Amino acid sequence: MEKKKKVGFNIIKNDPTDGHKGFGKGALSLENVSPVFIDVEEKEAFIDVGAMHARSAVEKGIKFLANKEEVPEGAKPYWLVWVTIDQGKNGPFYTGVTACELTVNREKRRGYKSLPEHVNRMDKSLKGHIIVDHMDAPSKKVLKDFLQNHNADMWENASSELKEGLVE
Repeated sequence: MEKKKKVGFNIIKNDPTDGHKGFGKGALSLENVSPVFIDVEEKEAFIDVGAMHARSAVEKGIKFLANKEEVPEGAKPYWLVWVTIDQGKNGPFYTGVTACELTVNREKRRGYKSLPEHVNRMDKSLKGHIIVDHMDAPSKKVLKDFLQNHNADMWENASSELKEGLVE
């Protein structure tokens, strides 16, 4: 019996539609999305590209549970925010920003995250959605400051939906 070739998920570096109409046409590029962590307690934001494959410094060595209540006491809260940039008529801008909850108890090596939510939110970010309304006000401010300081022009060119969504 012949084994069928499986089509895996491809991370495509360049434009998949640059002249040929074959395999990969219409695939999403992950080149313009960045995972930004918000440390809720420390009120700081940082990029960790390891999160693209659930291998960030925050996630390493942690067994994630699907039920928040099963995580031992003392879990540290984080937001993982998928930030997508795109090119507009006025230059690059933040086009998709979606936040996911994450908690980590480093001592017990346990944490909470919903993998389907993380995958779906990354997809929504790639498609230009803004999903930040469920974040706490201090974390919204940290994210807003981070995005503004990272690139003021991209913040200026961002949608009013994003700017209003990150008002504390």
